[in-house]
Amino acid sequence: QEDLLESGGGSVQAGGSLILSCTTSQDIYRRNCMGWFRQVPARAREGVARIHTRTGGTDYADAFRGRFTISGQNPKNTIYLKLDNLTPDDSGTYYCAADLTCGQWYPVGRWGQGVRVTVSS
Repeated sequence: QEDLLESGGGSVQAGGSLILSCTTSQDIYRRNCMGWFRQVPARAREGVARIHTRTGGTDYADAFRGRFTISGQNPKNTIYLKLDNLTPDDSGTYYCAADLTCGQWYPVGRWGQGVRVTVSS
């Protein structure tokens, strides 16, 4: 069984929205901080948003602040990333990450398999 199981990627037109989900096999309170990263070809994987699973505190990279929302739902062992007002520049592979050191993007203890998001103009 995958430790981090992602879903919700797909294709959408510019201006549209998507919700990505990441379900962990463990209680999310045990995962310290969790987050979402994005990777596009020829570029390093970059942090998008992270959440402190116990306090619910969130943080965003500047490029995504205001349009993306990260949240967590402990009974379902799941975190979410809601992507609003998407643009073609938001396209890429989005990865769920667990066991982050809170306040930092790296190191990451565990990666999901990634979900593809494609935004067309």
